[in-house]
Amino acid sequence: MHLVQRVAAVILTLGLSASLVGCGFHLKGKSVTSAPVQYSRMSITVPSNAENLEEKLALYLSSAGVQLSDAQDAYNLRVLEYTPHLLQLSGTLRQNVLRVTVTFRIEDAAGNPLTDERTIMATRSYQYDAATVNTDNLEEKHLKQVLIDDVAQQIARQISSNRLETISQPTQTNPQQ
Repeated sequence: MHLVQRVAAVILTLGLSASLVGCGFHLKGKSVTSAPVQYSRMSITVPSNAENLEEKLALYLSSAGVQLSDAQDAYNLRVLEYTPHLLQLSGTLRQNVLRVTVTFRIEDAAGNPLTDERTIMATRSYQYDAATVNTDNLEEKHLKQVLIDDVAQQIARQISSNRLETISQPTQTNPQQ
């Protein structure tokens, strides 16, 4: 009789646990997609040619838990370089290769770099028959937006997963030995 009661208790416990998991219940804790505490308040600085990269970064960083702020003590995500590139290959079918390269780092409020520079690149290509289709500009415009969105997501993921290398402080050596 004791064995039957124990088995029944185990089955009841497993059944209740499975029903809690099935309904979406989870213990409150730190979300895996939230930004590290030190980057919880941040401002964004992008070059003038970065199209709508700043608004995409703001969207993805705020969804990762970063509070966007222009306060003097906020960290700064500085995009150092934004380089779009278009490679056109001609032939029977025309092929265009779009590439966006972004170099960024995080700085403290005084402008001192806290992380090493990180470069992210996104690439898309498409082809078309120039004799029959004239949608080159529309597709190029759409793919540029896709690339900017992709780069902004990559930057937000790297910040929220804390995968950025911090700058190591140089060691002081004594020259008078």
